[in-house]
This record gives sequence, structure tokens and C-alpha cells, in this order.
Amino acid sequence: MYLVYILIFPGLLFSTVFGLYLAGIDRKVVARMQKRTGPPVLQPAYDFFKLLGKETIVPGGAARRTFLIAPYIGLASLIVTVLFIPIGGLQAFGGMADMVVILYLITIPSLAMIFGGSASASPYAGVGVSRSMVAIMAYELPLILVLLAVGKAAGVNAVTFSLEQVTLYQQFFGSFLFDWRLIPAALAMLLVIPCEVGAHPFDVGEAETEICEGPLVEYSGAPLAVFKLSHAVKMFVMTALFTALFLGGISTGMLWLDVVIAIVICTVVTLLCMTLLHAVTARLKVEQMFKFFWTVVSGLALVSLLLVWFVN
Repeated sequence: MYLVYILIFPGLLFSTVFGLYLAGIDRKVVARMQKRTGPPVLQPAYDFFKLLGKETIVPGGAARRTFLIAPYIGLASLIVTVLFIPIGGLQAFGGMADMVVILYLITIPSLAMIFGGSASASPYAGVGVSRSMVAIMAYELPLILVLLAVGKAAGVNAVTFSLEQVTLYQQFFGSFLFDWRLIPAALAMLLVIPCEVGAHPFDVGEAETEICEGPLVEYSGAPLAVFKLSHAVKMFVMTALFTALFLGGISTGMLWLDVVIAIVICTVVTLLCMTLLHAVTARLKVEQMFKFFWTVVSGLALVSLLLVWFVN
């Protein structure tokens, strides 16, 4: 049964297909908001399979093994992350501290890109790597504060780090999105998602018009395809995590219907926190992004944490 979870649902097959769907929806809606026709929704899938057929070129001065293995490590960590997130009421793996495990796992793809970019020995990649490290430091603090706020709200007498307990609590007492104390944390999470994914306006690490996609500048063929797929899957992972943290109480008792509801919610969250921002904002500078996350976003999450801690 675990093999089905890993390979089909909610693992490799489901997460990749749905991730590519979210990436396609994002591109299509952004185009329509900017009065363009835009690519078809399936364009990310077309790009992925096209890249798989291209030649993989390794730069002469690159650390070959690190350069080639980094994309696959990032994708594998995301597939494992999906197994810890309840989707449609189904959580393949769970435990007392699965939120901590998720926090570590979702950082690995960013680190994989950093190591892969560093291994390419490209100056553009070097700039992108340094920016990516700043981005990680920027969004990790508010993300931790959000998890603490939700964990405190779901814990009876202490902070819980069990995502399963968080969702069960919401099923009995209502979704956290409708708890006024956690609304600032939900807003903070919506802002963390595009930065975690590396989406506009927080895509300072890749910044195509400035540093030619930064860490990915020397990638081609299958490794580049896997990095692009990881980006799409991470969109799904982060929106699914938001759904579990703040809308975990939605349950009909029928798995297929719960999965459909989860898909709809993830799509709506993507449109809210990524597509809308992409269409109406310009890319932030590195220092602007860092200041924004350590002041505004962290402040929102901290407000929720204090409210949950001191207000019943």
C-alpha cells in the first residue's frame, strides 16, 4: 500500500500531474490578466517532455556529480513531503513531529538548487545562489512562526507539531481560517508561499532578465526538466500545506470528493498568492524582500502567535 502512496497518490504521479496543472493555470491566468492570450494550460507539461529529449550539457569546470544529481534530490524530497501532508483526508505518513519534518524537507529543493548552481562554476549562478540563500533566510522565520501559531492553537495545553492533530482539531472545532486570531498567520502564509516556491515578485534567485535564471543558467536537458518539474510540484506542496494548516476541517467523509475539494482549494490559493501577485507587482530587490519578510510578514505571524497564546 505504501508503494501506491509513493508512486501514485498522493505521491509521484498525482503531485507531478497536479503541479504541472497549477503551473499551467498560473501562466494562463497571468496572461489573461495582462490582456494576452498566453500559452495553453498544458504548456508546462509540453516543456517538461521536450526538455527530457534535449541533450544534457555539463560545463567544463563543473563538479559533474553534484551538478547532475542535485535536481533529482530536490524532486525526491518534494515527493516525500507530499506523503506527510493530509490531502483529501489521506495522510500517507504522519507522526508527532511531522510539521518539523515538513519544514526540513521543503528546504531541501532550494538547497539542491544552491548546490547545483554552485557546482556549475558560473558567475551568474554564483549571484543567483547568494540571492537564493538570502531568500531562504527571509521566509524561514515567518514560516516557523506560522507553524508555531497553528501548533499552539491545535495543541490542548502545549504546542503540537503534528499536522495530523492539527487537521483533526479543525474537523471538530472548525477551520483555522475562520479563527480571527489566526487570520494574520494565514495572510503571512499566503505571502510565504510564493517566496518559498521562488515565484514572482520574490524570484530574486533566478531573475531571468537580470542573471539569466541564476543557478539554472548552465542547466539543460533532463536536469533542467527536473528542476522545472520540482518548481511545479512545490507549488502544489505549499498550497496543500496551507490547506492542511488552515482549512483542514473540510471533510465530507468521501475520499474522492475530499480530493476534488482539496484540488479546488489549492487552485484558488495558487491564484490568490502567486498569480495575482505575479500579474500586478514588479520583482523586489533582494534587500526589499528580506526587509519585507522580517518585518511585515514575520510581524503578521507573530501577532497570531501572541493572540493564540494569550487570548482564548
